Amino acid sequence: MVKERARILVVGGGYVGMYTALRLQHRMRPEIARGEVEITVVTPDPYMTYQPFLPEAAAGAISPRHVVVPLRRVLDRCRVITGEVTRIEHARRTAHLTTPATREKGGAETLTYDELVLAPGSVSRTLPVPGLVDYGIGFKTVEEAIGLRNHVIEQMDIASSTRDPAIRDAALTFVFVGGGYAGVEALAELEDMARYAARSYHNLTPEDMKWILVEASDRILPEVGEEMGRYALTQLRRRNIQVLLRTRLTSCADRVAVLSDGQRLPTRTLVWTAGVRPHPLLAATDLPRDDRGRLKCTAQLAVEGVEHAWSAGDAAAVPDVTAAGPGALTAPTAQHAVRQAKVLADNIAHALRGRPLRTYAHRYAGSVASLGLHKGVAQIRGHRLSGYPAWFLHRAYHLSRVPTVNRKVRVLAEWTLAGLFRREIVSLGSLEHPRAEFELAVRGKHPLDPRINPKGSS
Repeated sequence: MVKERARILVVGGGYVGMYTALRLQHRMRPEIARGEVEITVVTPDPYMTYQPFLPEAAAGAISPRHVVVPLRRVLDRCRVITGEVTRIEHARRTAHLTTPATREKGGAETLTYDELVLAPGSVSRTLPVPGLVDYGIGFKTVEEAIGLRNHVIEQMDIASSTRDPAIRDAALTFVFVGGGYAGVEALAELEDMARYAARSYHNLTPEDMKWILVEASDRILPEVGEEMGRYALTQLRRRNIQVLLRTRLTSCADRVAVLSDGQRLPTRTLVWTAGVRPHPLLAATDLPRDDRGRLKCTAQLAVEGVEHAWSAGDAAAVPDVTAAGPGALTAPTAQHAVRQAKVLADNIAHALRGRPLRTYAHRYAGSVASLGLHKGVAQIRGHRLSGYPAWFLHRAYHLSRVPTVNRKVRVLAEWTLAGLFRREIVSLGSLEHPRAEFELAVRGKHPLDPRINPKGSS
């Protein structure tokens, strides 16, 4: 029994936020029914994005609607607020937030709580590269994934319709910065899609396109091990994808990617996937952080030295009790985030009921990565797989992990239909600017006209 009415505030609707709230509403169903526990989830978006499916969504293998999980449907016993927490005063148990309504008035709201779960996740880690803010494209949200797909097809349309060799070459040069999961899988899936789409263009061939991966370290896909990383590197290079190791992007101003090895690559597509950093919200709290800006946590997922505050995932520095040496931390991966969320929810329930807390301990099971249709690499409990078996395992694993039966069935149905019919190669870039045609009719000027907006649609 909960001794007093407990108000639990979950900040963030990603892996940790959604799975924690989901487990809490299940574990504490009697207390919620009696009004003894109230769970509030504050998130900028009313859905959770299953990020491992973003590359396939970008390639058109999965509908973007099936990559996201609507929080209000899943968290039916929680109060979901679409908004953004801007500051937390844990000493006063107060969170300051803005919502779409308060932003219109220029104000803010405050929420009081008894237990805090801080799981805002991470944001893209950027560097002061000239031109990056103007021409760089991220790959962390479903909007960015679909926008990138539309952009790639649009560049093929541009190249097919021009006789200017400079414009054509820039349109068909695709540069990806970052050799981790996001960069490699996004490049491999999009290259696969573009290679297929080139069949429908009378004056384009796959050999006309240049796909370039820029990585500052000496290897790609460190998550799958050195041997599988070398295999993935070989497979990419066999597809005429240039993988430049020990190379950095120094500038992308004026649509020219300048690399540390001296290469200058005119390009209209520069995708930035060079890592992540803790969410800026963590700096706007009175909670202890480590030298990388993450919250210091115990192995029970409580914020170190603070009562009634919890965290996990990318925002937390969690000790790895399974490591041989002291001081080791769990990796900021989805595999850890999902499992940590379950332990975190259990520990909140145990704390409210006066029971002992659990310690988070999970050994690394392995990694899988897709390199396009029927191609992949995997390392599972010391066993290495490549090619079709690894690709199949990649799909099977993530299908089992995507939340809700609804999403599992829809994704499986789409994969089945994709095997029976041809891929769609239509760009719907106009969806990103739905009022453009109406403004053209009213003003007589297109809002994306280079004379009005120098950046244009791309």
